[in-house]
Amino acid sequence: MSLVLAAVAGSVFGVGLLLAGMTDPARVVGFLDVTGSWDPSLAFVMAGAVAVYALAFRWIQRSRPDPWFDVMFHLPSRRDIDRPLVIGAAIFGIGWGLGGLCPGPAVVAAFAGNSAALVFVATMLVGMVLERWLKR
Repeated sequence: MSLVLAAVAGSVFGVGLLLAGMTDPARVVGFLDVTGSWDPSLAFVMAGAVAVYALAFRWIQRSRPDPWFDVMFHLPSRRDIDRPLVIGAAIFGIGWGLGGLCPGPAVVAAFAGNSAALVFVATMLVGMVLERWLKR
């Protein structure tokens, strides 16, 4: 059941990205180009998503002690900022800037047949496998 719910949530997320035009690498690069012709639309999409999530999260925390489809909420337990977190965030940001996509929009664009997104997702998956392999 949780796999079905994850697929539904991912589909809603993907449709939202498509409707907002966030699967277009040119739009993402335009957002990152603060010294050129900056496109703030990504900031508005993110702000809207964060606002909806913040309200929903508060409401859920107050109204439900346990989730509907699991035994507990799975929230991060660590709050420290360590070296692997900073390095990972830097690599993520560099990849986002170079590719013009972040993982969510890249997966949506890849499913839509965008060849650049297919390469991005493939290399992202290789990176995930390498990270797991190197940690062992």
